[in-house]
Amino acid sequence: MNTAQAVQEKPEAKSNKVYKIALTGLFAALSYVVFTFLQFKIYLPGGDATSIHLGNAVCVLGALLLGGFYGGLGGAIGMTIGDLFDPKYVFYAPKTFVLKLCIGLITGLVAHHIGHINETKDSRKVLKFAIAAAVSGLLFNVIFDPLVGYYYKLWIMGKPAAELTLAWNVAATSINAVTSTIASVVIYMPVRTALIRSGLFEKLK
Repeated sequence: MNTAQAVQEKPEAKSNKVYKIALTGLFAALSYVVFTFLQFKIYLPGGDATSIHLGNAVCVLGALLLGGFYGGLGGAIGMTIGDLFDPKYVFYAPKTFVLKLCIGLITGLVAHHIGHINETKDSRKVLKFAIAAAVSGLLFNVIFDPLVGYYYKLWIMGKPAAELTLAWNVAATSINAVTSTIASVVIYMPVRTALIRSGLFEKLK
């Protein structure tokens, strides 16, 4: 590659980065709306609460489209803001940010660094790795969200009811994982096709 070609590619790379940052903001807003207004809240002993929601689906979808960091960051920001505006969840905001970012990073790792879904035109391979990536990211959440939540409540917040709410948190997180896996993959496949046809898919690579 000569110097002239390198100079020409730099503005395009910068434009793609700006495009991804803008979409990260869009996914943050979308995850906030889905988590905040489309959730079924379950009130638990000790004044705690858990919920059935599709906020994680937005996080996974973002990671499939934008990559693990940008997708995870969008989901983490949106759901953390949702926690901060909810008196029941406000103290869990730091935990939410870290865990949701990890969902995105793990999903992105499987989808893009192992499956290389942006570099293939084989729809079966894309579907296979999209499912594997979604399952990996959300399985992490099923294990670590209740576990981290338990110790977070017990050690940091000093809540003796942590054990009483653990089973409910595991159940809710598991339901969220199944529904979010299905929703994220079902939405991702046609969105990917639409982006390819519109010529915008190249900006996400």
